[in-house]
Amino acid sequence: MSVLDPSRLETAIGTRLRARGLTLALAESCTGGLVSHRVTNVAGSSTYYRGGVVAYANSVKQALLGVRAESLAQHGAVSAPVAREMACGVRRLLEADLGLSVTGVAGPGGGTPEKPVGLVFIGLCSADGAWVEQHRWDGDREENKARSAEAALDLLWRYLDGRLEAPTR
Repeated sequence: MSVLDPSRLETAIGTRLRARGLTLALAESCTGGLVSHRVTNVAGSSTYYRGGVVAYANSVKQALLGVRAESLAQHGAVSAPVAREMACGVRRLLEADLGLSVTGVAGPGGGTPEKPVGLVFIGLCSADGAWVEQHRWDGDREENKARSAEAALDLLWRYLDGRLEAPTR
């Protein structure tokens, strides 16, 4: 996780986005808009935040974000390919420099042995390529959502700070 105090992470991200002239769009599923909430808690976020899509249903992921039916059928909504497609899809849809996505199983139900409660994939898409990280939380629904939002912001911060390895293509 980030070395920044979590209460300052959104502010630091906003400062960095503004300084670099970059815009951000969000695609959220299991976090239900929590990442967008944190981003917009920063005064002046309208200068870099384009908007977000809470795509809970697979049909919304497909229709709005361009997630391929094949990806959903082959990998499921909680997967690296879908997180990548969500991030790149919202980036295109909202014409942003960066797209950030979160998809997972917040719990307490919905988990399977293959995809247990707490499994989350976070995607980041930029002109440089796309990154996806997998996390596994062991909290309750609220904790899993909060940790997922924090991890999404941390991934974005590490990108802005130049600390991510080469992206996947």
